[in-house]
Amino acid sequence: MDLDQNLMVAGIGCRSGASSEQVESALAAALAAILPSGRTLSRIATPTAKGQEPGIVAAAAARGIPLVLISQCDLEAANPRTLTHSEHAMTIMNVHSVAEAAALAGAGPASQLLGPRVVVGPVTCALACAPVDGQ
Repeated sequence: MDLDQNLMVAGIGCRSGASSEQVESALAAALAAILPSGRTLSRIATPTAKGQEPGIVAAAAARGIPLVLISQCDLEAANPRTLTHSEHAMTIMNVHSVAEAAALAGAGPASQLLGPRVVVGPVTCALACAPVDGQ
């Protein structure tokens, strides 16, 4: 598989009020864990319930990439493919990891996580990748 033809999505979960700097720190930490990989971040995905979080919106805008809102149904469909298990996330969002489920759902049904979520302060970030032609 040619790495340049991969769609890479960052899934973001956060506490309310997380700043764009905090979101960017989590993104940077998650990307640092996989670099150099030859992949470029294509979009940020977050649950619809977090779609108006200023920090997430600002981070996507600063990177010039789309912010994709993931429905609860799509989060739950991706849940079996998550790697980590948070009781808090399960209680609040009915998924084991909000960031991982959002990344997987945002990257499509053939996607795979590039590793477990990264936690930086109030923000979690996970990266998922799928071939563009797998969409």
